Amino acid sequence: MFDYHIHSNFSSDSNMSMEDAVKKAIELNLDEIAFTDHMDLLYPPVSYPVWDINYEDYMNEFYSVKEKYSSMIKIKLGSEVGLQPHSIEKSLEILNSYSFDFVIASTHVVDFQDLADGVFYQGKTKQQAYIRYFEETLNFIKSFDKFCVYGHLDIVKRYGNYENKDLDKEEYWDLIDEILKLLILKGKGIEVNTSGFRYGLGMPHPEYKIIKRFYELGGEIITLGSDAHSTECIAYMFNYTVDMLKSIGFKYLTKFENLEPIFVKI
Repeated sequence: MFDYHIHSNFSSDSNMSMEDAVKKAIELNLDEIAFTDHMDLLYPPVSYPVWDINYEDYMNEFYSVKEKYSSMIKIKLGSEVGLQPHSIEKSLEILNSYSFDFVIASTHVVDFQDLADGVFYQGKTKQQAYIRYFEETLNFIKSFDKFCVYGHLDIVKRYGNYENKDLDKEEYWDLIDEILKLLILKGKGIEVNTSGFRYGLGMPHPEYKIIKRFYELGGEIITLGSDAHSTECIAYMFNYTVDMLKSIGFKYLTKFENLEPIFVKI
């Protein structure tokens, strides 16, 4: 088993050291993990600290921990790139400067408004918010190539203060189909992110129907990630989620090395 979405304290929303994360992963008998700290450049003003990472310090810490525990667990160099139109060029510059094994592309900001602090949803109906989120995600996939999987594809459901968070409109599914077809065409995958369980949604991101639709359309690349920011969340709900993937029909999970997929039989 392996966890391909872990944030250390180099992500400003995590206090977990890389070493603590590795020790916990070893305790859980994981074979492999990927650190995917936030690359959310030029972020709009929010209550969070600045997201920028000092990559010289980051790489020193990463390779030190990787070497120290090399006999016990594989540790991959990853990144979660939060896409915005004005930050793509700078993100690519960093991604091309280091030997990343794995890159998650994510939508955290739409129209220079943060999803997590609720600003994006203000003055919008659920339908307006959801459609705009999926439209912008589709635009990002069209304009950005240096990633392996798209992260928590329906994260728009997590933060909107709507009584009904369901994807219950045909317009959502038209856009979701476009997104999934384009990902498959470009040889990309989707992440199954178990943090949805922690946020009280009772399901991973994306939800079952999206994962099933990805499979029906011929999608094969699936990674499993906890989106852990603390040790107790590493590999959270993985056994349940793997059983769900098997029930859909998936026979493989995917690891990455040098941005190339490695299929591992479930």
